[in-house]
Amino acid sequence: MKRTHKQEKKQFEKFFKEGNIDNFEERFKVLDTFLQTENHLTSQELTKMLNDNGHNFDNSFVKDTLNLMCNLGFASKNKFDNGIIRYEHRHLGQHHDHMICIKCRNIFEFEEEEVEKLQIKIASAHGFHMLQHKMELYGICAQCLKERVKSMPLSMAKPGERLVVKDITGGTGARMRLLSMGIRPDDVLEVITKVSRGQIVVAIESSRYAIGQGLSQKIIVEPVKN
Repeated sequence: MKRTHKQEKKQFEKFFKEGNIDNFEERFKVLDTFLQTENHLTSQELTKMLNDNGHNFDNSFVKDTLNLMCNLGFASKNKFDNGIIRYEHRHLGQHHDHMICIKCRNIFEFEEEEVEKLQIKIASAHGFHMLQHKMELYGICAQCLKERVKSMPLSMAKPGERLVVKDITGGTGARMRLLSMGIRPDDVLEVITKVSRGQIVVAIESSRYAIGQGLSQKIIVEPVKN
């Protein structure tokens, strides 16, 4: 990988000289620091790394340099489900996909040749010539799964989770209200969205239900076993 980075630095310098781009030395420091980590960084995180190393860059300059690096093919820009833009290395001839933990927000890269072949096969079967693709898998990583309690209020669940209703607390009033809505113990539900003021929208079979924060705290759920 160090050899690859050395080659990228030479190519970066060549592009800058040919394009008469300004502030080469400063931008080169941004590239050099960026290549020292394999993490998916925001411009703010990279700015902090630079300044922690004794440089004095503002975020607008670092962001501008990152976008320039994307245009020149040295970096890729990703916007995952939370909308935050993150940058990663773009190594020529290599492709990987991502798994994103919805709890700790860590991003894991993976490569799977069989998946790549299957995508080409599916595209070909539909007469589609695939040029590029990206795959993002959202879930809960192994570490977060270890730390997670088995039973929890529905209010703690994340969009995309499939859960089974184990109990309804809060007395007869809460139980009767949920029963009248059509939500009962042993129902399997999918969390669709969590919106403003703690409201959560779930689906049970073909029906959707909007549940307020107070009521969702009284519904005790457990993950559906795969």
